[in-house]
Order: sequence, then C-alpha cells, then structure tokens
Amino acid sequence: MGRLVRKPKLAEAEAPQAGGDFGGMFQTATRRLVSEAVAGDDYLTRMVKYIPAEIIGCSMLVNAILAQAMVAGGENAAMAGFSVTGIAVGALLVGLVLTPLFCWYVREDGDAWLINAVVSTVAFPFWAYLMGAVAFAKFHDGNLAAILILTFTAVSGLVAPVADVPKAKEQVNATPKEGPRLVENLKA
Repeated sequence: MGRLVRKPKLAEAEAPQAGGDFGGMFQTATRRLVSEAVAGDDYLTRMVKYIPAEIIGCSMLVNAILAQAMVAGGENAAMAGFSVTGIAVGALLVGLVLTPLFCWYVREDGDAWLINAVVSTVAFPFWAYLMGAVAFAKFHDGNLAAILILTFTAVSGLVAPVADVPKAKEQVNATPKEGPRLVENLKA
C-alpha cells in the first residue's frame, strides 16, 4: 500500500508475442494478456490517504511553540520582532505550499499524486483548524472544527481518480509498410 491514492488500472487487450508465431502472422495459442485490471483504492482508503498527516505533524510542533509564546507574551506576543499571530499565518501558508510538494516527492508509479495533492492541500486548513492552529486562535471553536473535519473527510473520500486508458500495443517485429495490414488481419 502506497502513501498516496492509487489509480485504478484497466485491463489491456491481448497482444501477439514476439517470435514463435512468425511475428504475429498466425493466430496461435501464443497470445498473452498484456496486463490485468487493478482496482484503485476504495472509499475508506482514499479518505485516510487524503489526510496530510506528515504536514499536520510538523504544523502541530510549530503551533505548540507559537502557543507557548502566546501564553507567555499575551495577545501582543512577538518573536524576533514579529507578531506571533503573523508568524502563525506564515506557518499555515508554508504548510499549504509544502503539502502538494510532499505529495509530489513521495509519489510512485500508479499514484494519483496530482489529485491527492489538491485534496490534501484543501484538507490542510481544516485539520489545522481542528488542531487549534494559532493562526485561527481568535475564532477557533472546537465543536465547529469537529463538524467541519468530519464533513470534509467524508466528502473527500468521494474524490476518486479516473483510470488511465491503456494504449494499444502494436506488433513488435512489423515493418512500417506491413504493420497496419498485419494488425488488421489479426483482428479479423
């Protein structure tokens, strides 16, 4: 199981095997299935994989430090001459930028990393609000945060990547002049 949501894979048509049947001129038992269909991730798996957990974890650490500064300095707390609230908003924006970059970095073949990046980036502020990010301190409500994250997470599982359409396989040993004719003869 990969870290990102997996695309479903459609089955490809049968293709002639190279060699043994004179370059595919004869229809024999040497035909093989190129690849089988593979189901993508189901609803619950997608719902879990869209959560940007690594970025949320880093954000929680930064926000714990900023929350301590807010407790020590009050509402006008500052760090290195900058408002703690301003730093918190900057940290939230950095998290928004890092989420799609992380999805791109951990991608593997078959991952729908672009869809994962978009959904996870939209999810990040919801999770930051739930975790009590300092950027949302003035209007944070724990009950509203729970309702928002439950709703968003349930809806995000509905976002499913579309399967890639397999490309038609052409005969391996055919010359350009004979190639289309041989492929047509195989179909007949």
